[in-house]
Amino acid sequence: MIDLLKKALSGLDAQQIVSYIVQNYAGRTVFSTSFGIEDQVITEMLSKEPQQVSIFTLETGRLFPETYYVWNRTLERYNLPIKAFYPQTDAVEAMVSDKGPSSFYESVANRKECCFIRKIEPLKRAIKGFDIWITGIRAEQSPNREEMGFLEWDEANSIVKVHPLFYWSLEDVEAFLRQFNVPYNPLHDKGFPSIGCQPCTRAVKKGEDFRAGRWWWEDKSKKECGLHGGS
Repeated sequence: MIDLLKKALSGLDAQQIVSYIVQNYAGRTVFSTSFGIEDQVITEMLSKEPQQVSIFTLETGRLFPETYYVWNRTLERYNLPIKAFYPQTDAVEAMVSDKGPSSFYESVANRKECCFIRKIEPLKRAIKGFDIWITGIRAEQSPNREEMGFLEWDEANSIVKVHPLFYWSLEDVEAFLRQFNVPYNPLHDKGFPSIGCQPCTRAVKKGEDFRAGRWWWEDKSKKECGLHGGS
């Protein structure tokens, strides 16, 4: 399947990639959104298609108020169903009861445990049964992501991942938002290029790396939660 897709998608622009996937694999495709600017671009592109793919978001329970704001604006603007996947209640209760609500600051192991409970396990439920997973990943977002391609096989989840915006620059994304008046998270205007859970995300200072604001207390090499490569 991945070889067929590589041949079919080669040379297409982002909207054409989205259109091809929707037209040929709508019922087998899922799109994950965190309501960041890249995901908002993909949502705008999906809204132009006569058919729809399944859309989901991970509701970790620790999101910014601004994320909920743009979530509601997205629903109002596009009228597309977005399924929320929550962490398992028992797992959250056990972790917080045992280690407290902010154990992720204490060690990388604790942070990864929290990410697994709040993001990785719900993700596996969200993509189960689908063959293609569309994301808003761009190559320049982190060194780890530069090593990926716009199309890849995710061995851990047994699914093909398609990144229509992989070769887009931040300027490309911002220009698209302006052109189509796409709703976006106001935190992006306050120095937050990457927005995750509120306790684990801060604004990026001038000259810092794109993902410096995510898990800022950890070593630079650990800046992935496990959703998209790394560990």
